[in-house]
Amino acid sequence: MHTWVWIIVAIAVVVCVIAVLAAAQQQRRTRLRSTFGPEYDRTVESSGGRRQAERELSGRLERRKQLDIRPLGEEQRRRYSADWNGVQARFVDAPHDAVQEADTLVSAVMRDRGYPMGDFEQRAADVSVDHGRAIDRYRAAHEISQRSAAGTASTEDLRQAMVHYRVLFAELLDSGAAADRERETDQARVR
Repeated sequence: MHTWVWIIVAIAVVVCVIAVLAAAQQQRRTRLRSTFGPEYDRTVESSGGRRQAERELSGRLERRKQLDIRPLGEEQRRRYSADWNGVQARFVDAPHDAVQEADTLVSAVMRDRGYPMGDFEQRAADVSVDHGRAIDRYRAAHEISQRSAAGTASTEDLRQAMVHYRVLFAELLDSGAAADRERETDQARVR
């Protein structure tokens, strides 16, 4: 064959390899966006670039695979739901205390589900893998909770914190119920 044919073949191979790599990268980006929701964009902004953010988010996925995250039992879900209702009821008379209790309750649910209780940022990163659409609310609630402890949060801020905590709290409880429903469905199929 002529030299120009080899050049064309080599160029075609390079173009194909680039196309495959670009498609794989796009698929990975789509998967990360789907998994993390708004957390994907927040991580891109805070990490200084898409490549670094995607590396960090992929690292979170790998770390999550090592964790033993489990659903809550039905009794635990009932108890936590009752506890949450009590916290909400106390908000009217003691909003600062209620927000602190909500933060403590959400942390207790996370702990019982198996999430490590390290520093806040690591905890948020771990939870973001399973609850990417609610993690921005958790961050906002935690920030308000800290301002509340310092005495600089308004009552409206505290109300917003309760709303934010409730979103993650509901997801943490519901994902356990969903896992139970899925397990019951699988058991029914086996029978």
